Amino acid sequence: MSSVVSIASGRRSQKGTSGEYLLVSLALPGEPERNIGVLLRDATTGQLYPKIRGHWEEIEDTEEAELLEALGEDFESKIREMGGDVFLRSLEDSLSNTLRLSERMAVTVDDFPRTLERLYEEHVERAEVQPFVTHLPLYSLKAAATKFGEDREVESEGWVKAPSRLRLSVDMFVARVVGRSMEPRIPDGSLCVFRAGVVGSRQGKLVLVERFGVTETSARYTIKKYTSQKLQREDGTWEHAAVRLEPLNKEFEGFELKEGEARVIAEFVQVLED
Repeated sequence: MSSVVSIASGRRSQKGTSGEYLLVSLALPGEPERNIGVLLRDATTGQLYPKIRGHWEEIEDTEEAELLEALGEDFESKIREMGGDVFLRSLEDSLSNTLRLSERMAVTVDDFPRTLERLYEEHVERAEVQPFVTHLPLYSLKAAATKFGEDREVESEGWVKAPSRLRLSVDMFVARVVGRSMEPRIPDGSLCVFRAGVVGSRQGKLVLVERFGVTETSARYTIKKYTSQKLQREDGTWEHAAVRLEPLNKEFEGFELKEGEARVIAEFVQVLED
């Protein structure tokens, strides 16, 4: 099937996986102990996912604040170097009275990055939603097509935290891509960021397309690579000879678009979990 973009429950559709998590806490002299991070472990593979608080503006001691700000990056570096299980065992054996670990607690995981975010918000700190600054709206594609194609106000289905390095704008949104035709770049079930419309030429870009005249049970929305062939007229101007939408997965076939058959809604930006 084509890569259809849709929104269901907001989680990747797959069976739950066994995991376990530990809370990282900080006990500074004269202050109450508080949670500062989460370590989430895949019980099947041993892979370890860390998320440690990275802002310490309330700490007056500059050197101490810098050490705490570097803690998350230090954990990630050591996990890459040592492997998750070896690092976790070394951490459990070597933590001081200042930095502590909780007991391991079992958790069922549908998607490790999103479960890590949920555990962090539950036990460490809840992220403040700043629309189009830290978070993007989550839409079904029918809603996105209405909002950005027909210029009508549509309520989002929630807000999703965006990657910190991504520069956000009000024409961006999040939706889930279902299907294998754009693998490996866009895995089946991925939450993806889109930008309404396409800036500049569409040639070679991955675009979100709404096809007209299809039944409600078929794939109405699809994401594909846009390719256009042009012919030069006698007067020197150019015209589109054909527009094709091509998959990235060679197991699938592309197709040619006829005039009036579809419209481009948005341009693919990136997979959210990347």
